[in-house]
Amino acid sequence: MISWPKANDVLGTVNRGNPTESGLCTLCRVDCQGKCETWLSSLRGRKLLYPRDYSFVTAGSGNTTHLGIGYHSLRINGYLYGAEAIPKGLTNSEDDCIFPNVNLETEFGQEIKTKVRLPIMTGALGSTFVAAKYWESFAIGAALVGFPIVVGENVVGVDKEAEIKNGRILKAPEMDRRIQTYLRYFDGYGAILVQMNVEDSRNGVAEYVIDKYGDKVIIELKWGQGAKCIGGEIQVTSLEYALFLKKRGYLVDPDPEKPEVQEAFKQGAIKSFARHSRLGYTSLSSAEKVRDNFMQMIKKLRKLGYRRISLKTGSYGMEALAMAIKFASDAKLDLLTIDGSGGGTGMSPWNMMENWGVPSLLLHSKAYEYANILAKKGKKVVDMAFAGGFAREDHIFKALALGAPFVKVVCMGRATMIPGFLGSNIQGVLKPQDKEKVHGNWDKLPASVSEFGQTAEEIFAGYYDVQKKVGKEEMKNIPYGAIAIWTLCDKLACGLQQLLAGARKFSVKAITRSDISSANRETEKETGIPFITDLEDIKAKKILKG
Repeated sequence: MISWPKANDVLGTVNRGNPTESGLCTLCRVDCQGKCETWLSSLRGRKLLYPRDYSFVTAGSGNTTHLGIGYHSLRINGYLYGAEAIPKGLTNSEDDCIFPNVNLETEFGQEIKTKVRLPIMTGALGSTFVAAKYWESFAIGAALVGFPIVVGENVVGVDKEAEIKNGRILKAPEMDRRIQTYLRYFDGYGAILVQMNVEDSRNGVAEYVIDKYGDKVIIELKWGQGAKCIGGEIQVTSLEYALFLKKRGYLVDPDPEKPEVQEAFKQGAIKSFARHSRLGYTSLSSAEKVRDNFMQMIKKLRKLGYRRISLKTGSYGMEALAMAIKFASDAKLDLLTIDGSGGGTGMSPWNMMENWGVPSLLLHSKAYEYANILAKKGKKVVDMAFAGGFAREDHIFKALALGAPFVKVVCMGRATMIPGFLGSNIQGVLKPQDKEKVHGNWDKLPASVSEFGQTAEEIFAGYYDVQKKVGKEEMKNIPYGAIAIWTLCDKLACGLQQLLAGARKFSVKAITRSDISSANRETEKETGIPFITDLEDIKAKKILKG
């Protein structure tokens, strides 16, 4: 088992808990006082691309990417000469071919192209209370940067204020808040996706969203995710709320209607209830029947008026992966997100998360293989997003390269949420009147933050960039969590531009599988990506023999 280092002396970062391959802790807390790389990047931005204490240090790599299989065992290639995909209006001169000129814009979709400024999107932010509490930061930050955000499953179903009658939503204030918050700052780049599971379908979420928002929203069907093999869950600590959710049609565990459970709750032996979603397709017994059901659902959504539809699938086996790619391609969907095991979530059963499903690199490698089979047959393959444990710019590069040319964006879950938490905690201290509204968890700035200053202007490297975009007057309405998201994304964008420039690619759309290599033979076998010293070996020997 590979053990990931808890601290990085070069960047001055440290994990509060047990670190994962992504650099995030296995348990990420909303009140964390720092300071993993993603946390610190949300304050300092592109400064985190470089070693700390410049002019007092030298630094050398301690990387062990030659061990084991995972995204860490892929290496990014750099080249000595040439330049490809130079943006319009520039030349291949050394003055033009500089990393700030690398174009990171991309797009996905069929009939309607969804434009994206930075090739990332959020994971599904659904009915967990974390998603609800920090939504303003998440949504406004994503809209300002220009990347898609996903409203996850069950948002209407768990909303006490929502009114549902005979499978028709009459009122859905939380869903409205989610969509309208994003659209308020949407400027043509990015998108808002609304996810739909079994309960959402029964509750009429698709009908409600299309009637009220039309083409402004992408509807997403939910097959699964990389963290668990059952439906989504949340925990509630109120017996009244647990009873409400059961009446809404959810599975609630333990059963809050049982007298013995109510007595145990009264005595304090039971302190919370888990609300679960249902498994889909349980009445179907073959891939053919799933296909028929799926195509009927797509037809229904098209009839309702949806012109953009996506699918999210999890780390099931190879049959389900092939079904997702083939069915999504045949149905002309706009995006297919493939989430590998190892990704994070709000509340999956822990040992299920640790032990079920196909790890991200293996799943994504087969996704490329299967997509390529369809492409060679002349089929138009659905645009894809890879998900499952991504947090840094090198992760984005590797995922795009591994899945090229099919993968257009990289889905990042917890990494895009951390700045929302952090910014909200800072806002709660600097603006005490906002603490309850933004769900701040601190009473004072910890030393890990105050070392950079005592005002938002001092603390956030991206503050004035955001102010330039929205204007000085509007800046007072921008939550600090959104500023932190902008700041993190500035670091990710700059780092990705540097990696692409080193690969001599001046557009993210030009990235290919030849831009990465395998650091060990086992990774080469599983991914089909050549071993690092085999790549270009023929060219090298031709030079030597010439």
